[in-house]
Amino acid sequence: MAHEVQSMAYVGDTPWHGLGRRLDRDAALDVWLKEAGMDWEIQSAPVMYQADEGVGAFTIRSNPDTKVLYRSDTKAALSVVSSRYKMVQPKEVLEFYRDLVGVGGFELETAGVLKGGKKLWALARTGEELRLKGDDRVEGYLLLATACDGTLATTAQFTSVRVVCNNTLQVAVGDKGGAIKVPHSTRFDAEVVKSRLGIGAHAWVAFSDRVQELSERRVNRFESVNYLVNVFGDPAKRIDEQPNARAIKAVQNLYEGAGIGMQLPATNETAWGLLNAVTQYIDHDRPARSVDNRLNSAWFGAGATTKQRAWEEAMALVA
Repeated sequence: MAHEVQSMAYVGDTPWHGLGRRLDRDAALDVWLKEAGMDWEIQSAPVMYQADEGVGAFTIRSNPDTKVLYRSDTKAALSVVSSRYKMVQPKEVLEFYRDLVGVGGFELETAGVLKGGKKLWALARTGEELRLKGDDRVEGYLLLATACDGTLATTAQFTSVRVVCNNTLQVAVGDKGGAIKVPHSTRFDAEVVKSRLGIGAHAWVAFSDRVQELSERRVNRFESVNYLVNVFGDPAKRIDEQPNARAIKAVQNLYEGAGIGMQLPATNETAWGLLNAVTQYIDHDRPARSVDNRLNSAWFGAGATTKQRAWEEAMALVA
């Protein structure tokens, strides 16, 4: 995993995932490209196969409906895709932020690649901030991510980070609020996406209102256990029959005081505390094969899905 650890860059404090190289806050995008391991291009070639012509004879043929994507620097294959697939280059991911950083007040904070180049992302601070009781701060970010392995559309997503513990949570209000997704069958147009995000920016205001509600919603033990079973387990089974009992117990322990910042007024015995116990477990505590896999899961995979379910269950508590 060494090459993946080196292909991330950041400014300021070491990110929660602990990976990457630190840059100066005024580093140029060309420096970001190099230090984040994004100074290469995705190239394509026909998919070739060996056809048996009989009597020990073979011919090399191509499939016009597919192509293989590979890195320009290492020539390593990334994936096999449809011939209609539209590529998003590593440089485009960082260029997306150029005017946002220059005149929009955003600050690029971390960028890099995962899975050997199959996933690319950059994360910038938007300048938005929410302060809850006890100075529990939540800051707004904009994540742009794409993948060339069929697992992720190019996605511009508003997200939040709780400062005291670096827990991450997608900012979503309604079905699509906060996120713009561009399938790889469509050309990625950065200006169109940024224009659409102007509408999505209102999601931060709605998100802040919801978080405030969660921080004021007191939760008893029965409700907390029921919540965790709904998020991690099977509501049809008794608590002592839960298939994911270890995770439920671990998150309950975080919620009841072991979690970072759980003694703050906004989280102590509240729905906001329950939600953050889940996000801490997913982002920091759940067993993972590597930090790289943990980050991939927390942002794009099963962990992200669990956090979304945790948000929905938290919303049910304040409905």
